[in-house]
Amino acid sequence: MLILGVETATEQVGCAIGGHEGVLASAHCARGRRHAENLTPQIEFICHQAGIELSDIGLVAVDVGPGLFTGLRVGVSAAKAIAFALSVPMIAVCSLDLLAFTVRYSPRLIVAAIDARRGELYYAFYRQVPGGVQRISEQLLGTPDDLASELLATNDEVLLVGDGARRYSEVFEGLARVEHAEIGNSYPSASSLVQLAHPRAMREEFEQPEAIGPIYLRRPDAEINWSTRNG
Repeated sequence: MLILGVETATEQVGCAIGGHEGVLASAHCARGRRHAENLTPQIEFICHQAGIELSDIGLVAVDVGPGLFTGLRVGVSAAKAIAFALSVPMIAVCSLDLLAFTVRYSPRLIVAAIDARRGELYYAFYRQVPGGVQRISEQLLGTPDDLASELLATNDEVLLVGDGARRYSEVFEGLARVEHAEIGNSYPSASSLVQLAHPRAMREEFEQPEAIGPIYLRRPDAEINWSTRNG
């Protein structure tokens, strides 16, 4: 079964194709937050690189967030449209899970953090397990200082990963036992999305497109701004 992975939760837009042979082709772009303009050409490009037609896809996997509201809407809507058109099932994966998966070989406590804007982060805690990572906390929304306080309270060696950790690096620099992952792991990866979706597909853990939607840990900025103006 060939899997198309669509990832648009952050400033980076990504897509990948793969299956039991691994990832066959992938493309990522992080310029200008032009998710809608970049996604379709990227999908066409990776289909060409993999030597397949879009009609060969048997499953669509999509990153459902948390992340940027506009990016998530674009990615989830596009993935659902493709799944409907091809009459194939879907699998949804969380953006923080994708981030943590990229550093799955670390024995440290893994903390994935995505920039939520408005001075906040989306974050979650993970432990290494055979074959990947396991989330050991809820997906949380808080300030960098909130996360720093939680890290101070743990005795674990910590690996921070994600664009949120990078943006507010000065908040975490003075913390003992806290290390930053490489800058190349700052965004969720479409390749990781395909890799995580594949074993779930083999277990037939499918989801119907109409049941999938973005994960929002807070109201969209437009709603917040409207409420503020009318307060």
